Amino acid sequence: MYVGMSSNVEKRICEHNSKRVRSTKAYCPWKLIHLEVFEDRISARKREKYLKSGYGKSWLKNKYS
Repeated sequence: MYVGMSSNVEKRICEHNSKRVRSTKAYCPWKLIHLEVFEDRISARKREKYLKSGYGKSWLKNKYS
């Protein structure tokens, strides 16, 4: 599972799947299972940090298991 933030999600997934991102290239292919849209970068970053926390990972696993 990968949690990240981008202003262009389609481009970012393509970068991951074309193995241009060192930290994720061993785990290809990637597919989008959850997307949230925010008004500003600060709100998006807060949510990203939550989803990377233990509670956030647990929430995602429960939602998509």
